[in-house]
This record gives sequence, structure tokens and C-alpha cells, in this order.
Amino acid sequence: MWFTRKDKNTQDSEQTAESSSAAETRAAEKPATRKPATRTKGAEIEQAAEHFLKRQGLKAISRNYTIRGGEIDLIMRHGNVLVFVEVRYRANHIHGSGAESITHHKQQRLLKTAQHYLQKHYGAAPPDCRFDVMSGSGQPVQFEWLQNVFG
Repeated sequence: MWFTRKDKNTQDSEQTAESSSAAETRAAEKPATRKPATRTKGAEIEQAAEHFLKRQGLKAISRNYTIRGGEIDLIMRHGNVLVFVEVRYRANHIHGSGAESITHHKQQRLLKTAQHYLQKHYGAAPPDCRFDVMSGSGQPVQFEWLQNVFG
């Protein structure tokens, strides 16, 4: 973005406009779908968690259900039970497991998001539900599946 200030001469303003145009051109050349490495890694971990849970007999319903103020990584069905899954990953356990990183505040956001999902999709007749955590670590990723952890 460029602008003209009263205390600058015309030549300075033109240089600002030229460098602004060059910056805009460089920005336009970058692909819009490029994700940071951590997001890509997170998506890969979530996909691996989903495959793990499918092998355990769960059926995928939705991924990354998002409302203002919250997101649920996976929504799955285990028999007649709707399962809201939070996926966490730690490369190592120096700072604790992924499951240990779910604070009370995060739990409240997950509950709010799940309530929104239930109201939108089931209205006054929600199914039985639970909250699970898929805590992954290491390379290759090893998962610990914690069922009915809060709610």
C-alpha cells in the first residue's frame, strides 16, 4: 500500500508507488493455497488419526467443524454414539503429551462447538455423545486413544 505525504516531493511518491507495485506483483505470484509447514503437518496427523479410528470401527462424519471461537478436528460415529475427537501431536514428551495440552479453556470451546453442531444437525433429539482425544507422538506417529475424556 502506498500513500503521498505533503512533506515528500513528487519523486519520492513515485518511488513509493513503484516499490508498492513491485511488492504487490510479488505477492500475487505466491500461490494463495500455500500452507505453513505446521498446518500441513497437523492435517497429516489428523488424517492419520482418522484412519486409525476407522480401523477401530468408527465412521467419519465430518472434519474440522468450525464456528467462531472453536473447532472440532473430527466428528465420528461409534455405533450409536457420536464422537467428537480432538487430535493432538507432540514430537516428543519433553513438554508433556498432546492430551495434557488440552486446557480447561480448550475443553469449554470444544463443548460450545459440539453444542452448536448438535443443535444444527439434531435439534431437540441429539444422540449420545462423547469426547475422545487422539494423542500422537514420535516418528512414525504412535497414537494413544483416550475415550470419553471430558464432557
